Amino acid sequence: MQQLFNDMIKQDVKPFLTKQGFAKKGLNFTKKAENLTYIFHFQKSSGNSADNVMFYVNCGIYAAELAQIQSREIMTAPQEVDCHFRARIEDIAQNIPERFAITPDTKIDELRTTLLRGLEEVLHFYETMTSARSIMDYYVSGPYLHLGEESFHLLLQSNDVEAAKRYLKALQEKHGTEKRWAIFENKYEAIFQKYGVAFDKLESLGAE
Repeated sequence: MQQLFNDMIKQDVKPFLTKQGFAKKGLNFTKKAENLTYIFHFQKSSGNSADNVMFYVNCGIYAAELAQIQSREIMTAPQEVDCHFRARIEDIAQNIPERFAITPDTKIDELRTTLLRGLEEVLHFYETMTSARSIMDYYVSGPYLHLGEESFHLLLQSNDVEAAKRYLKALQEKHGTEKRWAIFENKYEAIFQKYGVAFDKLESLGAE
């Protein structure tokens, strides 16, 4: 089963992604475009055996601009775990399993077709993610707490105050009742103050 997995990576996945500009190193495929790095990482399950090989496909986008905002050293060869956008293939592509399995009963041709279709859908998604702002917009639309501080920095740096306030209000409505919210609120307020923008705390929203 391990050989079938290796063959599929070598004979199917590698040629497919190489045509799209990705370079292979181990089970990682990366593509650089200006200040972004796009990544596919094939993660084998720790519980694999001789007749059962399971694997996941992790997707990631690393943004040098967001690394700067985080005051981190810009990586020339980031790994999927270092990415600012991270998701499993099934979170992006439709009708893709949470994990893939190769067993003696697996129909390899069907698995290969499903996998390549999923990769193609992710590639189309990657085409829409062309900047640090694209990654930020994805999480703002959630709204998600992930990259919240970086998102507020980007929005306020570009003087998009209205968008920053909409994002703040959406986060307050979604997470304001959580015990941890005060921690995030204090961090966000400090960012607003840095850019000289009024910060509307949760308790003041009822008056709007």
